Amino acid sequence: MKYDVIAIGNAVMDMIAPVEDSFLTEMGIQKGIMQLIEMERSDMLFSAMGTHRRVPGGSVANTMAGCGNLGLKTAFIGKVCDDEIGRAYVEETRAAGTDCPNDPVKGGELPSSRSMIFVSKDGERSMNTYLGISSNVGPADVPEEVCNEARILFLEGYLYDKDGGKKAFETAARLTRSAGGKAGIALSDPFCVDRHRDDFRKLVKELDYVIGNEHEWKSLYQTDDLSTALEKAAGDSGLIVCTRSGHDVVLVQGNDHASAPVKMVTPVDATGAGDQFAAGFLYGLATGADLATSGRMGCVAAAEVISHYGARPETDLKALFRAEGLI
Repeated sequence: MKYDVIAIGNAVMDMIAPVEDSFLTEMGIQKGIMQLIEMERSDMLFSAMGTHRRVPGGSVANTMAGCGNLGLKTAFIGKVCDDEIGRAYVEETRAAGTDCPNDPVKGGELPSSRSMIFVSKDGERSMNTYLGISSNVGPADVPEEVCNEARILFLEGYLYDKDGGKKAFETAARLTRSAGGKAGIALSDPFCVDRHRDDFRKLVKELDYVIGNEHEWKSLYQTDDLSTALEKAAGDSGLIVCTRSGHDVVLVQGNDHASAPVKMVTPVDATGAGDQFAAGFLYGLATGADLATSGRMGCVAAAEVISHYGARPETDLKALFRAEGLI
């Protein structure tokens, strides 16, 4: 197989700028949360942000960057416009070692996605995201030759918010699995689960692995009791992973139950913790590690990314795994 792990998701250029709290007030930005915004507000905030750092982002694209850091061969399937942001997104993704098979779309009706991230002095990040053309990814954007050459496919639950994304998602999963690969999903967030509960329950039964946090699993099975939710999930799915903030990660595959301890770290920036947990876990899955080791790899990768600003690793994750005796 040409690729160890591929992913399909939103291609979002992160634009990060330090600001005073007074700027947030002046711009009417709610501190510390992520808000989806329209193009007009996006243009206004972008023109107001001044000096900033630009980094290709998006949840599963960040995961692919983590997998690439670990030496896996990766590809990211997304959609950008042929504008300055879109061209930079593709060029920088490829330069970082992740294949980006789709070129920027010429004459796209919408501009490329961007997220203006304003970091205040206390470390809080206020994210303002315009999805643009990235949310219009569809089955025509899924390259068959990439899916046919992938051992593992990782899908972003947010894609289900549009019919085109849903069809792209299903096309990629079908192609990858028919070629002998595995396909799985990240549930993305509890509100996403609420919106697509019936579809996600179906996917849990059909896909090879599902990653979610405790809130997402409880939302999926409409219960306040995590044990009940995980028992139902384990009965439905081949492999489930449940992260619990500050507590051991739970992994279940058939009769095989495992947990991975979490070492408490004071976060500098919690953005990307879930994305990099997935990268570490997928590395374990791709290299044949057992459940407990795969979960621990995810925890180590997540701990690294929350130790600094940004959603992508800045340290050699393999070196960290060796230091922990995981490889």
